[in-house]
Amino acid sequence: MNDIFRKFATATSEIAGSAWVFFLAALVILAWALTGPLFGFSDTWQLVINTGTTIITFLMVFLIQNTQNRDTRAVHAKLDELIISKENADNHLALAEDMTDIELKGVVDHYHRKGEEAAHDSPNKTREEVQRA
Repeated sequence: MNDIFRKFATATSEIAGSAWVFFLAALVILAWALTGPLFGFSDTWQLVINTGTTIITFLMVFLIQNTQNRDTRAVHAKLDELIISKENADNHLALAEDMTDIELKGVVDHYHRKGEEAAHDSPNKTREEVQRA
């Protein structure tokens, strides 16, 4: 079931994110707006677009979230590999996504200070030279 949903969510996200689907949606809205006078701008006429867009939005939220979660996990795995494979890396950062907000803020603050110190100690170096050091 998960594999079927994954494939469906990925394919749907790819299609929904295309320029063609955007223009198709814009055409639907334009057609709806142009039919307003024909239906006297009735409550039913308004309900049609409201219901349609609400249903599509509701379903797309879950599809996009599924795709985004998978992409985020893949990026984390790749970054974890880079951290762990680097000899002098702080390997506990590979688990940063599992830290509490307070722990994560402490780590971010620590590396922010280290960056400021490196920039202060090497004011004539470029950013790339400081990063390599």
